[in-house]
Amino acid sequence: MNPVFEVQKTIREILLKVLDSHSLEQLNKIPPGFNNNIIWNIAHCVASQQALVYKLSGLPVTISEEFIAKYRKDTKPEGDVSQAEVDKIRELLSTTLKQVENDFAAGIFVNYNEYTTSLGYTLKNINGALDFNNYHEGVHTGVVMSIRKFV
Repeated sequence: MNPVFEVQKTIREILLKVLDSHSLEQLNKIPPGFNNNIIWNIAHCVASQQALVYKLSGLPVTISEEFIAKYRKDTKPEGDVSQAEVDKIRELLSTTLKQVENDFAAGIFVNYNEYTTSLGYTLKNINGALDFNNYHEGVHTGVVMSIRKFV
């Protein structure tokens, strides 16, 4: 396995454990001082991966555009998510990781539209996007770990 995918697999396993160890109420709770919740952060990781990897490569995403719109950058929870949606997010944590890994191995990421992140770092190719995605998911995993102390 490519090391970049080993890192993402580890991050996603941590997020799956958080999903499994918290109630629906806990996943949806926005503690004082925060503007989102555990489930939003986890779903945001999935949505962002699709945008950073597929959209910026000029390829179709592997999840719904509605999901991406709901959890993309600069959004926030607009109400509680259902258990069915949590179950879907749980599934997407695994399936999207496997799909990106398979697509990377198949060499479909030929083109990449340069993108400068909000941190000022410019993604120039798929390798930079995959590395940045791991950093991004790590940041949001840290946020999840902070929120869980208050729920």
